[in-house]
Amino acid sequence: MKKIFSKIYPNRLLHILVKPLDLKNNINEITDHSKFLQCIGLKLQKGKKFDSHKHKKIFQLRMTSRTQESWCVIRGAASVFFYDIDGSFLCKQKLTSGCASFTFEGGHSYEILSNNTLIYEYKNGPYKKINDKHYFK
Repeated sequence: MKKIFSKIYPNRLLHILVKPLDLKNNINEITDHSKFLQCIGLKLQKGKKFDSHKHKKIFQLRMTSRTQESWCVIRGAASVFFYDIDGSFLCKQKLTSGCASFTFEGGHSYEILSNNTLIYEYKNGPYKKINDKHYFK
């Protein structure tokens, strides 16, 4: 797992890149509990069964001042370009099947590298159909 921090604020985690080989145990915490966007990776063996359940209704006020986003590549490949909070370029990473990227702050862009690439994108909701993007080069 690669954690990418701001060059401006070195202790501020902006992005995470996770690859299938990063998942070592049954349950792998990818994002920490302080992030609005939560993810664990499950590396499971045949026969593993989860008991039937539903989640209790709880009051949980968790707010974030920005959209956080994740891409999970199911098939194909893409390049992700990560940027700092001021828009300066940090690094480029390749995403292939099973890889995921997480952006908490800072910027990102993607370039699809193969035809029929299949990606799941996750964001915090509810989606309000407003333009929450600030474009830069």
